[in-house]
Amino acid sequence: MTDWKYRRISDVGTLKALAHPLRLKLYRALYLERAATASRLAHVVDEAVSLVSYHLRKLAEHGLIEEAEGRSEDARERWWRPASDGLSIYDEDFRDAPEKTAAHVAASRLLFEQRAELYRRHLDERAQWSPEWNAASCDSEYLTDLTAPELAELTAELHAVLMKYQTQGRAAQAAGDTEGREHVALHVYGFPFRV
Repeated sequence: MTDWKYRRISDVGTLKALAHPLRLKLYRALYLERAATASRLAHVVDEAVSLVSYHLRKLAEHGLIEEAEGRSEDARERWWRPASDGLSIYDEDFRDAPEKTAAHVAASRLLFEQRAELYRRHLDERAQWSPEWNAASCDSEYLTDLTAPELAELTAELHAVLMKYQTQGRAAQAAGDTEGREHVALHVYGFPFRV
């Protein structure tokens, strides 16, 4: 398995920099592209290049993205890439002050809203996907009674399975095996609740 380098966001400034609707979309798009110019990302998110460039610089100021080696003949193009293989945000890093807790909740809500919008878009476009993709797609809800340590163990096991497939997919793409591959979003939430 590949050694994944995740960036743990533990300061409010970086969290607030990421928790901007356009910046979050840009980070997600850049994560999928692996490297891109502001022009390319502006096309993906349907925004002005100047606005995208500004927000990319803000993400770079906080070490979330970095300049990448150019991939074209035009030396004037500035290429960007994620500075890590992913981001981690943990509740425990934002509990010690009300401002930090509020920033974490706001960022979590934005992440959820964008994930929900992505899924709504999938539902609206479902008819455009092949029967094979529709059969492979999942929408599940499991309700169970667990302890906090059991939920932590379940989360770790799910993470390990997901990393196996992410590593496998990246290796296949690096080897040129791109036939039939699409971006796939898998959102997992595990949380306590009372009825």
